Amino acid sequence: MPKLNLKIIIHIMGLLLLCNGGFMMLATLVSWYYEDGVTVQIAAASITTMLIGVLLMFFTRDYRKEMKQREGYIIVTFGWIFMAFSGMLPYLFTESIPTITNAFFETMSGYTTTGATILNDIEVIPKGVLIWRSLTHWIGGMGIIVLAVAILPLLGIGGMQLFAAEAPGPSADKLKPRITDTAKRLWFIYVGYTVVETILLKVAGMSMFDAANHALSTLSTGGFSTKNASVAYWNHTPLIQYIIIAFMFLAGMNFVMSYFAFKGRIQRILHDEEFKWYVIFVSSFAVIAALLIYFYADVGLSSIEHPMVWGQGESAFRHALFQVLSVITTTGFVSADYTMWTPFLTIFFFGMFFLGGSAGSTSGGVKVVRHIIMIRNGITEFKRTLHPNAILPVRYNGKSIQGKIVFNILGFFILYMLAFIIGAIGLASLGLDFSTAIGGAASSLGNIGPAFGALSPVNNYDVLPAAGKWWCAFLMLIGRLELFTVLIILTPFFWRNR
Repeated sequence: MPKLNLKIIIHIMGLLLLCNGGFMMLATLVSWYYEDGVTVQIAAASITTMLIGVLLMFFTRDYRKEMKQREGYIIVTFGWIFMAFSGMLPYLFTESIPTITNAFFETMSGYTTTGATILNDIEVIPKGVLIWRSLTHWIGGMGIIVLAVAILPLLGIGGMQLFAAEAPGPSADKLKPRITDTAKRLWFIYVGYTVVETILLKVAGMSMFDAANHALSTLSTGGFSTKNASVAYWNHTPLIQYIIIAFMFLAGMNFVMSYFAFKGRIQRILHDEEFKWYVIFVSSFAVIAALLIYFYADVGLSSIEHPMVWGQGESAFRHALFQVLSVITTTGFVSADYTMWTPFLTIFFFGMFFLGGSAGSTSGGVKVVRHIIMIRNGITEFKRTLHPNAILPVRYNGKSIQGKIVFNILGFFILYMLAFIIGAIGLASLGLDFSTAIGGAASSLGNIGPAFGALSPVNNYDVLPAAGKWWCAFLMLIGRLELFTVLIILTPFFWRNR
């Protein structure tokens, strides 16, 4: 195996830090506009980050313009870690989160779009810090690496290795022959949705600041809110929650489908099997939850009033649909405490932790397409048992799936469940109870946010010991980067030169 091209790795790390510092400057402007008292501190964090980035780029300016798949995996993984360490500077400099452990946890939760928080009183945090918190979601949502792919042509570098390593889902579905064109179109759709949702939420009754923050969190399927009660704060305004429901659905859908919709290729969307099953899962699960809530449960969050504005039936349906979408798309917004909706619904929602949205979306989790292919492979194996000499391929969207792709998906699911079990054991070893341990592990790995037990929607992750926070941050990272990308770096053969 050829030696690593270290200079290009360091150069791109510098580029990522430079971009990160630029986004921090946006937070600085918001802080200045609202006069929240921390403008200088956020600006210092921004300048520090950009300065480090410029220095890294300067000292590696003579890099060799050649990048193999191995460099791609290293850049994706360490790029995320570098971004997390630099992204916690605004928290530390403003003393909004004074400890490194908590600041790193909050930042990694942001970039991985998990939405788990250690903040006990979000509403006292300066506005500049809150917008930065939401921006970490937005940057991580589509992928800081896809953003870098759009810029790499300026450096004379092809970016297919990066896109293959970072793009969520079992395959990278390219819209155009050039990967940079793909990245640009995905970002155009992403930005457009964010702007439209911000405007709609403002018109529906949110302040512009709250609308922008929640749009950034929704499209990234992140879940950070500006209110302690999350979206439950607006339970008296159902229209706001329906707008967020609509954009959670779009964010959990393959962004390629959005591109086809804008091009008028509706039939292409309607014939896509993953989209059809995504709709079926969301609608059927929401109906089941709504019926159980209506007849057996109360939609309220403890200590928060939830007036039934449009009637009990509407309220049950809205909260059911909102929470089903929030969990399936791994957004993590909260309109009600679903752990109080009967024991059956608690288990029901826990099962949805392992579903995930569509491949090519900003959501985390296993992804709908993987479940479809695994189920079809299981059915095919039954048929092969009865007809051992028959040629029975696994089909998806009318096409035969290669055996290596099926094996990859099965391997991914086994590894995912193994990571969940080890993750839960790790949390349990720190003294956490059963429901908290399994809920925290599943939520962190699936990038969901709220969990069960001490980590339920009415609580937060501040109850975890320091080791638990670092462990959950690691689970968030491997979950966001789809396991293989990070775990392959931990294998000895990855680093061998031969």
